[in-house]
Amino acid sequence: MQAHAWQLKTRTLHWQGRPLVMGIINVTPDSFSDGGQYLDPEAALDRALELEAEGADVIDLGGESTRPGATPVSAEVELARVLPVLKHLRGRLKIPLSIDTWKAAVAAAALEEGAEIVNDVSAGRWDNLLWATVAQYRAGYVLMHALGQPATMQKAPQYIDPTVEIVDFLSKFLARAEENGMALESIVCDPGFGFGKTLGHNLTLLRDLQAFGVLRRPILVGLSRKSFLKLIGGSEPLEITNELAHMWATARGAAIWRVHDVPAALRAARLAGVFVRGAETT
Repeated sequence: MQAHAWQLKTRTLHWQGRPLVMGIINVTPDSFSDGGQYLDPEAALDRALELEAEGADVIDLGGESTRPGATPVSAEVELARVLPVLKHLRGRLKIPLSIDTWKAAVAAAALEEGAEIVNDVSAGRWDNLLWATVAQYRAGYVLMHALGQPATMQKAPQYIDPTVEIVDFLSKFLARAEENGMALESIVCDPGFGFGKTLGHNLTLLRDLQAFGVLRRPILVGLSRKSFLKLIGGSEPLEITNELAHMWATARGAAIWRVHDVPAALRAARLAGVFVRGAETT
């Protein structure tokens, strides 16, 4: 595995021995995996501290579900969900906190409360003030591809060649982000598994993940508990399928995993790091 770095405002995340693990907390009533579990700010605080103790490298906090078919919520609703958690967490975490939002108002409020990363499913397309906000705070940024918005993205998505089209999309939006004042060193790229992709599209992206190396930015994969893994995993426990998919992705260049089960992911990440380092020395 090649050495990578992700520049945030006050620190740089370095990794060489294994991929970074980003633990998920959704303070929503309707997220596909943990919706409703952490709506209480105290429950979310406890979960964040638990994820850190389990070894997460980053925590990603979200206040709006982006599952297929989800209805968008206002910035006011999203802020009402995430701000109490951010205030509870301020000064309590040693690892960076990411805010999963595409709204500039939510991003700004979260960054004021100590968040260091904005994880944006929209690639800056749904709020034209978001990139200026990220640049102003010199925050880390996740640039993700999605074909359409969550409410409609899984209604017959079509590509001629998903890998070529998504690499091209991310390359163009990397350039635009830089033109809007964001440092390339602060950006990681996410192909957006499950966001406007069929089973076949997702499997093609996994097969071709090395193609994203032309972006010259670290690649984040969000495979955890995705429905397409349930389809191919059959009777296998889902976490086993998750770990195998993440290890495959790492062998093809993935540097960051966004996951629900941090201990299982860490075990797989350490093993993936051993495999990749061994392959590079042979």
